[in-house]
Amino acid sequence: MSSDNTRSKIASATTSRRASRKNTLNSQKGIVLFALSLMMPLTLTACSSGSEASSGGADDVVVLRMSHFMPAPSAMNVEIFEPWAKKIEEESNGRIKIENFPGSTLTKPADTYEAVVNGRVDIGIQLQGYTSGRFPLSQIAELPGLSNSAAQMGCLMQTLYDDGTIASEYEDSHVISLYGLGPGVLHSTKLIAKPDDMKGLRIRRPSAVAGDIIESMGAAPVGLPATDIYTSLQRGVIDGLSLPWDGVPIFRVNELVKNHTNIPLYSSSIVMNMNKAKYDALPPDLQKVIDDNSGMVLAQKVGAMLTEDDIEALQAAKDAGDTIVDIPDPLNDPAWAGLLKQGTQKYLDSVNQNGVDADAVYDKVKAASAACKGA
Repeated sequence: MSSDNTRSKIASATTSRRASRKNTLNSQKGIVLFALSLMMPLTLTACSSGSEASSGGADDVVVLRMSHFMPAPSAMNVEIFEPWAKKIEEESNGRIKIENFPGSTLTKPADTYEAVVNGRVDIGIQLQGYTSGRFPLSQIAELPGLSNSAAQMGCLMQTLYDDGTIASEYEDSHVISLYGLGPGVLHSTKLIAKPDDMKGLRIRRPSAVAGDIIESMGAAPVGLPATDIYTSLQRGVIDGLSLPWDGVPIFRVNELVKNHTNIPLYSSSIVMNMNKAKYDALPPDLQKVIDDNSGMVLAQKVGAMLTEDDIEALQAAKDAGDTIVDIPDPLNDPAWAGLLKQGTQKYLDSVNQNGVDADAVYDKVKAASAACKGA
């Protein structure tokens, strides 16, 4: 689903990176249960140390608690968040220490952004779609046909923030970066080859945007975080889900689902934010350390990794013999186009009802999408 340009950029590094990741994840999995058993006392310690740390002098150590929903052994945690925290510590000469709390051990997935705003944690990572109605302009970028890869989506989101199109939605915190996931496709217990096959199915949706699209096809959207997917599939609470390919092995969907409809149904974005007062209290040289590792630089790094992960997870499903239906361009597919456009307009209309010119924002998003196509 990624562009040929994106594939060529990452292809040369894929083999060595896969081997490195396997070694890393194997060692991490061996200790993850032990680490999680220690997490609650660590949380109490972190809260104490974070509140006592000062940023007033050059010799003070600023302790920042970072919370996110990705599992500890996931590639996102191992290859992005942990190295990012280490880089901040090194470039600050040890004056900033970031304590990483993965797997929703410190905040719930849907509460993380507000927890940062309120100062309960210092840095958070959350899907905007987890809090319905909180980021309506940002979620316009999630509509079908605007992004074909995580790299493009990350570039798109960061561009929209940098040019001010969606910046007003984040004024209550300091944004470190906005990045994107790959297109959300369908994974189901029943094969979905055409829209009619979705009628009556209960499909997990991560956001209101995805929910509108799913509902337009006759399915019942079920809102739940990615961390609840596995048990919901096991218990028959849902018949399928919408999720980017990289999430299939992360949340063990591949253990329970063998049918995949490879259609770019929607895209999700994620915000990484920092408590505004905490950032403002840092001396300028430490703010610069954060800034140098923020914005488009981070969005592009995440996008490149997730694009590769999508490719690898799709190939793994093929190698496992799963049934895969490819619908690469649904907006120009007679069976799918009308319903996807109907779902798109439904979301835009809902935003317009709040006194916002969603159609004008949609035009800006489409322009940014075109500019980021080669990302």
